[in-house]
Amino acid sequence: MARVRLSVAERRQELLRAAIGQIEARGVAAVRISDVASSLGVSNALVLYHFSTKEKLVAAAFTHAAEDDLAHLRKLLGRRTSALRRLRAAVRWYAPTGQAKGWRLWIEGWGAALREPALREVTRDLDTQWKAAITEVIAEGVAGDEFRCPDPAGAALRLTALLDGLAVQMTAYAGAVSRARAQEWVDDALARELGLDRAALTAALR
Repeated sequence: MARVRLSVAERRQELLRAAIGQIEARGVAAVRISDVASSLGVSNALVLYHFSTKEKLVAAAFTHAAEDDLAHLRKLLGRRTSALRRLRAAVRWYAPTGQAKGWRLWIEGWGAALREPALREVTRDLDTQWKAAITEVIAEGVAGDEFRCPDPAGAALRLTALLDGLAVQMTAYAGAVSRARAQEWVDDALARELGLDRAALTAALR
């Protein structure tokens, strides 16, 4: 059966999605241009036509994944509801107990970023934008007297550090931390950063 002819933009999107899948399955170091090509039934030359090198393909794949994650984050934080509800929704989605996909991908990316400057820029930019968005919604909640937090930027850093660390534990070591225990720790941390006790946090979100 003949393949559907795609536009240049559509083909790039298809290749990037395939690259993300191969990186998650094989790891950054092991993935090859041929793996991405064979997963789609296309030639190596087609992949190289769009990205020229494996390094450029990998960097573009992580950029694509970062843009998807940030778009979803902006959607959650743009809802017409309280700052507390928006913050809780974002934290729960991002947490390894939530619906965010690709923790294996980002753990791979963090490791590879130690050696690849292009990847380091992508992961740093995602991290910066995520923390800035969380800082902003915490500051909104403080301004609206929903909760207390003397240092929104510090709170955002501590929350994301906890979530990242739990993600590594739960992705790399199956069973190291249960989903229920991790969610309990995340809610405890959120309440603590916002000057609320757990009962007040739960009541406010009903």
